[in-house]
Amino acid sequence: MTDAALAGAWIDAALDVRIRAALGAIYDAVADEVAARRPLCLASGHCCQFERYGHRLYVSGLEAAVTMLERQEAGAPCGPSDVAAARAAGTCPFLRDGRLCGAHAWRPLGCRVYFCDRTAGTGGDPSWQETLYERLHAAIKSLHEEFGVPYRYGEWRDLLGILAAPATTGARGPEPADADPRAADRSG
Repeated sequence: MTDAALAGAWIDAALDVRIRAALGAIYDAVADEVAARRPLCLASGHCCQFERYGHRLYVSGLEAAVTMLERQEAGAPCGPSDVAAARAAGTCPFLRDGRLCGAHAWRPLGCRVYFCDRTAGTGGDPSWQETLYERLHAAIKSLHEEFGVPYRYGEWRDLLGILAAPATTGARGPEPADADPRAADRSG
């Protein structure tokens, strides 16, 4: 399957209110478990500065598409030049003012589970983040399978680049406002 075909399938899936609600439920489960652990987030932006802090964000195509669509619907689309600039800077294209997330409500699972808080692994289970991620990523992969959405797991900016490619942007519009699956806050 070509990248353009993948992007089209992911965008179509991201527009499906059932899929978006199911992904939202997974994100709600993350929020509940993170709230129980209470890791500290200083809104430092370290998690979004991939090169500087030596990590990468990996996501499924569906997660990337939902985030891209959410930003488009909010009037702040992410285009090819945004992805290229972020790659050159070693950051996330949604990083704002060096420390704030411009896609917070629909950020992917990896963002929801990762905390640079050195005490985040305390409390008896230092691997809780990895365990939580693996379990809920499996649920996201199951969404791909259940709804017949082509699955690809890749680096965040790579998948955003596929979605932002000129051949795939603007091809599909947002759902009608009365079918908005984001009625519940997903800011977890």
